[in-house]
Amino acid sequence: MMFGSDRDRLRHQWFEAWQAHRAGRPLEPLQRQIVGVLLAHPEYQPLFENEAALGAEYPPELGQTNPFLHMGLHLAVREQLQLDRPAGIRALWQKLMEKQMDAHEAEHLLIDCLAERLWQAQRSGTPPDETAYLDCVRSRTET
Repeated sequence: MMFGSDRDRLRHQWFEAWQAHRAGRPLEPLQRQIVGVLLAHPEYQPLFENEAALGAEYPPELGQTNPFLHMGLHLAVREQLQLDRPAGIRALWQKLMEKQMDAHEAEHLLIDCLAERLWQAQRSGTPPDETAYLDCVRSRTET
């Protein structure tokens, strides 16, 4: 299972998927998804050459992007698109693709909106606002 609260175990799944990919071993479905995200982010691949690097901290107050959070949001967006959840996200995605946008760039637009909604939900102690999320994505399709 990918999602949970054990940070080290979650990070280790990324490491295992990358190591299996590098060794040419067959990948489980989730591992294929993880490797797909890693292939789109060559800047993060060195993290997975040494298991000791998995314990690193990425404090936002020092201007650092947490690569695990970023890549996890890619997985979340891809799952949303697959399930069309929240309803309408896939249609908005199609609008972005019709603009001849690169799929990875488009995922980043969705990630920006999703991260903002998750941050607001965490601060307010409420579930993420799906309507506000879709409105944010919609505003990105209009530019």
